[in-house]
Amino acid sequence: MELTFSRRSRKIEEGIFSVLNAKKEELLKQGRTVYNFSVGTPDFHPPVHIMEAMQEACKDPENYKYALADRPELLEAVQAFYKKRFGVELLTDQIMALYGSQEGMAHIALEFCDPGEIVLVPDPGYPVFGIGPELTGAKMVTYPLYKENNFLPDFDDIPEDTARAAKFMVLSYPANPVCTVADDKFYEKAIAFAKKYHVAILHDNAYADLVYGGKEGKSFLSYEGAMDVGIEFYSLSKSYNVTGMRISFALGNTKMIEMFKKVRSQIDYGIFLPVQYAAIAALTGPQDSVKEQCRLYEERCNTLCRGLSEIGWEVPDGQGTMFVWAPIPKNYTSSEKFSLDLMEKAGVIVVPGTAFGKLGEGYVRMALVYPKEEIQKAIQAIKESGICG
Repeated sequence: MELTFSRRSRKIEEGIFSVLNAKKEELLKQGRTVYNFSVGTPDFHPPVHIMEAMQEACKDPENYKYALADRPELLEAVQAFYKKRFGVELLTDQIMALYGSQEGMAHIALEFCDPGEIVLVPDPGYPVFGIGPELTGAKMVTYPLYKENNFLPDFDDIPEDTARAAKFMVLSYPANPVCTVADDKFYEKAIAFAKKYHVAILHDNAYADLVYGGKEGKSFLSYEGAMDVGIEFYSLSKSYNVTGMRISFALGNTKMIEMFKKVRSQIDYGIFLPVQYAAIAALTGPQDSVKEQCRLYEERCNTLCRGLSEIGWEVPDGQGTMFVWAPIPKNYTSSEKFSLDLMEKAGVIVVPGTAFGKLGEGYVRMALVYPKEEIQKAIQAIKESGICG
């Protein structure tokens, strides 16, 4: 039978992570030692109290029914957490749970956009920021992030006609993949831009708990006027090492959350109840492990960046997230060519920056998923390969 697929689906290329994983399997079959820095899956374990809450909830057969709605206890836990952690007061109708921020970003354009309408997404940026809207028929327009501006957008450089036509703008700080942390002035400019042009702001805050240099990660919603113009996605995945649980939250503007709930009511029946109870345990339980984990990520980041710089691959220290955004060595001009050579010669797998947009050329992303002792071994393997010239 001959099948015809949609133009939208045909535009989607095989994910770079699938390609890298296939190559990794080839190297392993050859008996090679492989250091896989490509996928951001934490190697830390979830805190015990979260796992115990999940286990206990799984014993109750009533918890296997359709959830249909977020548990009141979960909404209360989010309210208390956001007040204590970020100083933000939320109403229960300003909160909704999601199957991970990626799922939320993939569906959010259904709320805002009719086919052909414009959304603003970063370049470089996490792929779902643009792919999600495009799958709904919206038109993705990128705004550039340059090193010279600390990988922050220059709102004045966005054409006025584009700004007026845009339905929403995706922001994401601390930023994956570019590992930048935004300051107060940036958020104030973003809110002013949103109000001037009537553009909704969608802020992905997945790495709020991974900010380095003794600084505290903030919430977009903590800034004056933010509730009027946007919503924020806050994920438990990286802070508590529960990536497989798929639990995050959309929070903020009441009307946006109300419409998003309406759209998603046609897609699923609510978050599996044991996952909700595990999330409650995460939000209301001790937070010591979150801070200690941030310290360890920063230690890994420094080990990797400074170790690579010592062997001739100049990589600046990161500001946050669980990644490093590394300029490729000066003897290379192609991120993809360098990534493939690095894998073949040193057994070190990284993601070429072009996987995150055209302006990712000249960079690779590395996930901090190994303890510093293993990172040092990977650095030694790179040194011995001679790839840095």
